[in-house]
Amino acid sequence: MTVTAIRPTTLDEFLALPETKPASEFIHGQIIQKPMPQGEHSLLQGTLCQTISQITQPKQIALAFPELRCVFGGLAIVPDIAVFRWERIPRLPSGRIANRFETYPDWAIEILSPDQRYKQVLAKLLHCAEYGTELGWLLDAEDESILLVDSDRRVREFKNSDRLPVLAGIDLELTVEQVFSWLSL
Repeated sequence: MTVTAIRPTTLDEFLALPETKPASEFIHGQIIQKPMPQGEHSLLQGTLCQTISQITQPKQIALAFPELRCVFGGLAIVPDIAVFRWERIPRLPSGRIANRFETYPDWAIEILSPDQRYKQVLAKLLHCAEYGTELGWLLDAEDESILLVDSDRRVREFKNSDRLPVLAGIDLELTVEQVFSWLSL
């Protein structure tokens, strides 16, 4: 993870900066650029987004967004996947989706990249839970486990054939094995 700001800045100053690729986040006064996704990360992210949205979008239950900036609680984070319940998706008065999401996701999913520190990624999910996120997942492809952060900020580990909790109202059953089986082509 690369720190791109030498001096602490304000959230407003950060939001006025041009976007970077990969995305940068504003965390506790520092601008931190996310690592560029690699093969496993990219495949897991795309497949999870597609799987969640295929079930939730037709019934207007929720929608999964890849790499969406969420600004809340003094931070600007970009979860690998941010899932919003349908009624909480920010909209313009016309009904069209807003570009700025100044709220927490209902479900935040992070996929650990090889050069990311576990503690920093887990801290983002704990921040989400503190501000209202119901569910957080942290996928670790290296040891094929998923840490779950619930709304009470409890952390639990899921492995192998463990069934993964999802947001209430979403008819999706996944095990840890199923998620990581997507990596075998």
